Amino acid sequence: MSIEHKIALVTGASRGIGAATAVKLAAQGYKVCVNYQRNSQAAEKVVNTIKQQGGVAFAFQADVSQEQEVKALFAAIDKQLGAITHLVNNVGILMQQSKLIDMDAQRINKILSTNVTSYFLCCKEALQRMQTGSAIVNVSSGAARSGSPNEYIDYAASKGAIDTLTKGLSLEVAPQGIRVNGVRPGFIHTDMHADGGEPNRIARLRPQIPLQRGGTTEEVANSIAWLLSDEASYVTGSIIDVTGGK
Repeated sequence: MSIEHKIALVTGASRGIGAATAVKLAAQGYKVCVNYQRNSQAAEKVVNTIKQQGGVAFAFQADVSQEQEVKALFAAIDKQLGAITHLVNNVGILMQQSKLIDMDAQRINKILSTNVTSYFLCCKEALQRMQTGSAIVNVSSGAARSGSPNEYIDYAASKGAIDTLTKGLSLEVAPQGIRVNGVRPGFIHTDMHADGGEPNRIARLRPQIPLQRGGTTEEVANSIAWLLSDEASYVTGSIIDVTGGK
């Protein structure tokens, strides 16, 4: 069932995959909320890009791992755009490359609250507003399959949790005609690699990628947009690997 007025929230949308997805959805006629936590300048740049292309968007600051901030975010969307119809859970962090033996509880809990709790909270608020024909896409990672040993095992575990959330929630809300799917990006050219301490990580690992190159944020955004669209109306509980064959 198609929805006449499509209103989307993209979390972590000031850069990378989130920014590309927000721009893509706006070009397809969605009204978009660009969520960000710190970089207001980057978020406003995404909004301005959308408006220059004739779309409708606004930016809203919220740490989506915090329940009260999530509630404020959704209240702002209600006021400025209307009830949300589509959700892209994209926010995610990783920290300096490390083995598990060198990780402490503060790091682990920060990763899990940001990468997992935020998805649960945003899904909860969205589902209180969604109708038949609505859809959710959770951005996971190829790390959920590889485990990212010696680098980001905590990040990988958080993304494994997102795969499980995607499957379980898809079954819970299927009777309501709401779809829940995921994408697992692989080696994508984003700033996140620098966050982990190795900006040129893709160049090092490129020989291991069957397609022999890193992916673009737009290629991931295309998969997200398809899963949200009516073209994927019979797809739920599925996860698409956008990993170049890796």
